[in-house]
Amino acid sequence: MISDLTARLTGWLRTLPPPHERYERLAAALEREFAARTDPITAAACAEIERVAWPHARHLLLHFDPSGTDPPDEVAPSWPEPDPAAIGPAAAQVREVSRVDGGACLIRVDGFDALRFAQPYLDGAFALAGGATGILLDLRANGGGYPETVAYIAGRLLGDRATHLSDVRYRDHTRQWWTPDLPEGTAVPAETPVAVLVSGRTFSSGEALAYHLRARGRVTVVGERTPGAADHITEIRLAPTVVGQVPIGYVTDARTGASWEGGGVVPQVECPASGAVPAALAAIIPANC
Repeated sequence: MISDLTARLTGWLRTLPPPHERYERLAAALEREFAARTDPITAAACAEIERVAWPHARHLLLHFDPSGTDPPDEVAPSWPEPDPAAIGPAAAQVREVSRVDGGACLIRVDGFDALRFAQPYLDGAFALAGGATGILLDLRANGGGYPETVAYIAGRLLGDRATHLSDVRYRDHTRQWWTPDLPEGTAVPAETPVAVLVSGRTFSSGEALAYHLRARGRVTVVGERTPGAADHITEIRLAPTVVGQVPIGYVTDARTGASWEGGGVVPQVECPASGAVPAALAAIIPANC
């Protein structure tokens, strides 16, 4: 029943992430709303729990599978190893590299696979962008992924020297994320304008890349405000029919001292996602106005 599901969820929220008032407010809100609920777990109930959670932790998601039979996790599992057989045919989610109006290059990346698999495809994309009058980095369908890949792409745009992007606070340690030191001349020239295209579907690490680049004044963000999911999470089976994405740590940008949690990434040029390409071209290549 729903009260059992939320009791397990609040138990993980008080033991997995570092102590933080936001997570305590989240656990208290779940207990207040659902502790007395004895109705069965359904997809609608999971959606209701998410809606209560999102003002406190936007990345908390519940996946309902009515055919599930596995018992709830007693120990938090680690992420499964990436599958090269799935990554290669999808080009590590580098979906498109094309020239658009005015000699600009559009690079569409729909997710961030592990860097050891994604780097060849990303390097190819940036090689094809050589000589472009500007770059449109399309993250409108980017659902997130590995922060190491976020750091690598950020480095291609921020410069050859390593740059401190963020700190992630976990329960027992803090992890710093830096862009890599790149071979001289590898990064996109600083004079090449860059727009990052975002939407309501840009999520998690997709938001991170847009936020970190905007915070450093390197890009113009174009499109729709993003959902605001900044926490690092892990997947935990909370019931036979429910797997949850549960926070394990929170992010602080090294430049702003804040994050996009809750508020999302706010574009400098706001427009419907469907119109982001012409709006971005107009913003970074004035001849296209």
